[in-house]
Amino acid sequence: MRHRPHRRHRRRTSRLHLGQPSVQRQALQVTATIGWDAKKSCVPSRKYEYTLYTRGMCAKRLKKLPSLVDRKIYKTGQTRGASNSEIYQNRVSRNSTVLIPYSQWTACRHPYSNEDEYENGSIVLVDPEWYFTTADADQILLKEGIELGNNAVLLYLRRSQWNRYGAQYHDVGVLPNGKPFCAPIRREKPIGGTVLARVHGTTADANNARVYIGYNETNLRGAGIRVYEYASSSIISDVKTQLEALFWMCPGAVETAISDTMSEQEALERRQSVMRKADEHNLLDLDRLIDIRAINSQHVTICPLCLQPIHANEFLQREEQAEGRETWDITITEVSLFHIEELRVGRLQHRPYNLGWGHHFCNVVVKDAGIESTLEWMTKVLIRNHIDTRQSQSNSESSLTLFDF
Repeated sequence: MRHRPHRRHRRRTSRLHLGQPSVQRQALQVTATIGWDAKKSCVPSRKYEYTLYTRGMCAKRLKKLPSLVDRKIYKTGQTRGASNSEIYQNRVSRNSTVLIPYSQWTACRHPYSNEDEYENGSIVLVDPEWYFTTADADQILLKEGIELGNNAVLLYLRRSQWNRYGAQYHDVGVLPNGKPFCAPIRREKPIGGTVLARVHGTTADANNARVYIGYNETNLRGAGIRVYEYASSSIISDVKTQLEALFWMCPGAVETAISDTMSEQEALERRQSVMRKADEHNLLDLDRLIDIRAINSQHVTICPLCLQPIHANEFLQREEQAEGRETWDITITEVSLFHIEELRVGRLQHRPYNLGWGHHFCNVVVKDAGIESTLEWMTKVLIRNHIDTRQSQSNSESSLTLFDF
């Protein structure tokens, strides 16, 4: 006997296809553009959409993406790397304890609004020179909710700072205000210490040995994360959802998924579920995605700098290497996370509608300058080299790479 879907599902499907246009309907149209059917690029029939939609509503565990894609999306919720010689934590969640220089306290005291707080607190980094040369420094800090040993430390980074304002107090173990001159013992307040030092040593002078104090133990490595890398847990989740939706909007996404761990049906079910979730969380506004250069007018994912479509199999490809300079252990893939507006202090930029997928090389070119500044610089370079920037459409969409010239 032919199975009849639940009435509630039939009504909802009918409204999607026959009722007023909606973002949710747009989501289905987007997937139609890139092809719900892995073997066809045409708009699927209502019957096919209907079958996928009702299947997508089943409460079943979705198959995981191919490991490289899954890991790439997961790592977008982490901060960049840091060495043991730095004060930052190495690749931890973006909602970890943030480090705020006192000079940036006013701009960064709250993450998103005056009512918000950092989910795992913050530590204020106070310049020793300012602290020891400012009258009533402790009272000034207290008026702003800052206290050494509670949620703030003196940060020593230069030899001159340590020699003038640190070494003598280190020897006696006490600051002029009576607080102990010691390393913190935790990241949440009260942090239990007043000093954080990363003063590098010099081989030319034995008296200038390195000074590392605080957050340099195996079980307490790194004080926190850079404040501009912060994102709340809800923002991290939304970003991952939007980025996976952008993966499914890449040409060849279904084929790439089923080449590893999924069957075709499982890939279609996961895509349906993710696209619907993105739509429900207002993460699939096509006009906004076009405006930020994450997709093109055909609703295909593109590199925000060069605007070339990103094929899904590029998520699995290692970066091309110049002949004769290859290394066997390279882990960089052709595609990487791309911030549309660069990360900067005072404005949290790791958020939906400011992220996309781009070529690793393009990302390296943009670096921290931002897309607009990079394009202006590239234009000036071309002009100075007497290269006509008014290229034909066919040339601008060439599939050649840097290693093809």
